[in-house]
Amino acid sequence: MAVKIDTGKALASLNLTPLIDVVFLLLIFFLVATKFAEEERELDIPLPEASEARPLISQPSELFVNIDATGRYIVRGQQLDLPRLQEVLVQAWNANPDRVSVVIRADRRCVWDAVVAAINACLRANIRDYKATVWEGDTTGSGQ
Repeated sequence: MAVKIDTGKALASLNLTPLIDVVFLLLIFFLVATKFAEEERELDIPLPEASEARPLISQPSELFVNIDATGRYIVRGQQLDLPRLQEVLVQAWNANPDRVSVVIRADRRCVWDAVVAAINACLRANIRDYKATVWEGDTTGSGQ
C-alpha cells in the first residue's frame, strides 16, 4: 500500500507579501542612505591644515614592561634596571611620538615602589598612554 504525502498545502498557506514589503523597504532605505553619504562628500568646504602635524613613522604598538616579585623590570625578555628602562621608553617615544602605549604588568607580590617608578619613567619619556595591571605569571617578558 503506497502512502501519499500532500506537500501542496504547506506551501500554499505561506504568504510572501510581508516579506516582499520588508525587502522593498530595506532597499529604499539603503538607496536613500547612500545618496545622503554622497552629498556629504560633495560639499565644497576648505579644510584647515595643521602646521604641527607629524606623519606616522611606524604602526602604534604596545610596549610591555613586566615587573617581577623582586621589583626587576623585564622588557622584551631582557632584564633592565631603572635608568635602562628610561632609555628604552625614550627610544620608543622617539621612534613614534604620541603613538606609544605602555602596559605595565606587575606581579601582585612586588613592592609598588617599582610600579610607581615605572610610571614616572613613562611620564619623563612623555608617554601619557600607560596602563598598570597586576598579574601572576611567568617573567619571560614576552608580553603575551
